[in-house]
Amino acid sequence: MAQTKYIFVTGGVTSSLGKGIIAASLAKLLQARGYRTTIQKLDPYINVDPGTLNPYEHGECYVTDDGAETDLDLGHYERFLNVRTSQANNVTTGRIYQSVINKERKGEFLGKTVQVVPHITNEIKERIQILGNSGDYDIVITEIGGTVGDIESLPYIEAVRQLLWELGENNGIVVHLTLVPFLSAAGELKTKPTQHSVKTLMESGIKADILVCRTEHEISDDIKKKLALFCNVKQEAVIQSIDASTIYDVPMLMQQEGLDKVALEKLALPNDTEPQLELWKQFLQKHKNPKHKVTIGLIGKYVELQDSYKSILESFIHAGAANEVKVEVRSIHSEHISGNDVDKKLMGLDGILVAPGFGERGIEGKIMAVRYARENDVPFLGICLGMQMAVIEFARNVLGLNNANSTEMDEQTESPVISLMEEQKQITNMGGTMRLGAWDCELKEGSLVHVVYGKTEIAERHRHRYEFNDDYKSQMEDAGLVATGLNPKTGLVEVIEIPSHPWFIGVQYHPEYRSTVANPHPLFVGFVKAVLAQKQQQTNASLA
Repeated sequence: MAQTKYIFVTGGVTSSLGKGIIAASLAKLLQARGYRTTIQKLDPYINVDPGTLNPYEHGECYVTDDGAETDLDLGHYERFLNVRTSQANNVTTGRIYQSVINKERKGEFLGKTVQVVPHITNEIKERIQILGNSGDYDIVITEIGGTVGDIESLPYIEAVRQLLWELGENNGIVVHLTLVPFLSAAGELKTKPTQHSVKTLMESGIKADILVCRTEHEISDDIKKKLALFCNVKQEAVIQSIDASTIYDVPMLMQQEGLDKVALEKLALPNDTEPQLELWKQFLQKHKNPKHKVTIGLIGKYVELQDSYKSILESFIHAGAANEVKVEVRSIHSEHISGNDVDKKLMGLDGILVAPGFGERGIEGKIMAVRYARENDVPFLGICLGMQMAVIEFARNVLGLNNANSTEMDEQTESPVISLMEEQKQITNMGGTMRLGAWDCELKEGSLVHVVYGKTEIAERHRHRYEFNDDYKSQMEDAGLVATGLNPKTGLVEVIEIPSHPWFIGVQYHPEYRSTVANPHPLFVGFVKAVLAQKQQQTNASLA
């Protein structure tokens, strides 16, 4: 069996340069050349995973099929590669230290003093190689979070240094992402920050093999030559990464710059076949040349930070391209919706999505948004908490249960239409204890959701503690809100819909986690299609 090759992606100068997008783009190009490729993320924070982090702090928490709560970059990896990630694709400092301390408590280190080197670095090296040792991949790309020089990143950098030496020549390379800023006062691009960044990396014993330079302006050959000379890389290994109109342009831009060719050359792998990117190009063509436009309101609690709903926003891009529609997402803070201005806030929306979330803040605004969608025949999609709000709204305003609520918001509610899952009642630890990962669901024959999926058996990813209370199911169904998706083993309600409404679906799971460029999620595709159809129908009616 051929040895797995490793590519390490590090960052310098500043954070948020887009290491995840560069890693995903390179992986896409290598995959398109026929190499089995995966990506993992090493996060230097001490949290065991981002599951307990506030979305304002870290953006969305992305959930894998096997129930890992991970960094949102794993969402980019899946969306670009159309390959499922797992627990092994995201490693945190918290997880590393937790594992080493557990081993020390069991006496596995034979009484030795446990230190950062070699014990922590050895653990990191083991984690890095789990995917490579599986035999499933030709190339493993490892993105190291943070910036070179950060105290938190030092053990990872040292582990990579050791691993590069152990792997031997041509089996591991380092791609260093850096910034070439433009100083408008001087009217020129400056290379010094990159030089310093590469120097910092070299002080840690690692030489960059490829430089990817983020820039707002074209980098001339002269600047590339200067960077190559002072950063000790070949000129063809200085790759320009200019600002793009969409992240989905980046693989094509990286191909033009030859990033994949240089990487394969340095790994001593054949690079004579051209990447097969026809489907990707078709997607870009449809995305950039829509025939129609719709406006969908995203009603959420964390709308100030776009990354909080990253997977939902990307799912709309995939579904928009599939329908040849530009989906303009209007983010509306649910705390800012009140009874006096709900019409004003939501008027003009072609569709409404009520987003996931936790806690009491802003839920009344979400409930008002659901009511507006239900009463005004606006196509509606509720995800996780959004589905629960749809149940509460229906209970209050159709069944007349005025105090209906979730026990998450009001433990003493007289009508707990949403309640804590039975297995959650004894849990005290918050991290990693929700209902997580992929669970099966059976869809009711002939229901709208069955039509949308085109099948009756599905599996979707979850992240929740509270559920639809079965005690109210028959009452709800008699009044017109039907449970059309159930977990086959537990009977938990996974999907609700209102058949009398043009398009009204709420799901307990997170469909956005499974949408990719190659396979846009059917729920989002169906939702956008329904939104467009409703808009066209209303336009035709007003013209008649």
